[in-house]
Amino acid sequence: MEIVLYYAPIACSLAPYITLTEAGADFEVRSINLRKGQQKSPEYLKINPKHKVPHLVVDGKTLSENVAIQQWIDMTFPSANLLPKDPWQRLQAVSLLSWCSSGIHPYLTRMNSPIAVCDVPGTEDSVFKIAKSHLFENYKLADELLAGREYFFDHFTAPDSHFFWCFRRGTLFDIDMSQFKNCTAHFERMKTRASVQKLLAFEKSVQAEFAKAA
Repeated sequence: MEIVLYYAPIACSLAPYITLTEAGADFEVRSINLRKGQQKSPEYLKINPKHKVPHLVVDGKTLSENVAIQQWIDMTFPSANLLPKDPWQRLQAVSLLSWCSSGIHPYLTRMNSPIAVCDVPGTEDSVFKIAKSHLFENYKLADELLAGREYFFDHFTAPDSHFFWCFRRGTLFDIDMSQFKNCTAHFERMKTRASVQKLLAFEKSVQAEFAKAA
């Protein structure tokens, strides 16, 4: 089986990188330089017209969206236990993945690029402030879910990898997130996993390559 993951540093494509690693999958990574607009190149648009990452190609077949990709990884590598086996718990895990993708990610996007959602001059600070308020509401919910727990379920699962990105992305803004103690503990715990350490080292190497090519 040939597995190719299209990935970009800092982006949410780190989530399937982590779970593929956790699963022991043999996969190739093709890095996309978002700052240079490679995601909108004719070559990449042929692969993924949505011009986003992550994108998975398996034996020539393509799959987009983290929620779907994570479920494929779990189904293909069931022994990795990346989603709970109990049907109801599995649905809860898919719900968490969906929440990360559609309930948290959009606010991080608005904070990162306010002008992308409102191009009226002088509105950037307001867009950032409102998006931050909604982001913190979601972090508070996650903090409650993680109270007294190491992970969202009784072991590491795919939602942990996606929420790791959601929280990590927030740490890259100049905002105080110290109130979210359980989320912070989860974030630090995730950084001790071998899969995450491999991801962070890989990310650093890709960023260095992109810097040389700049």
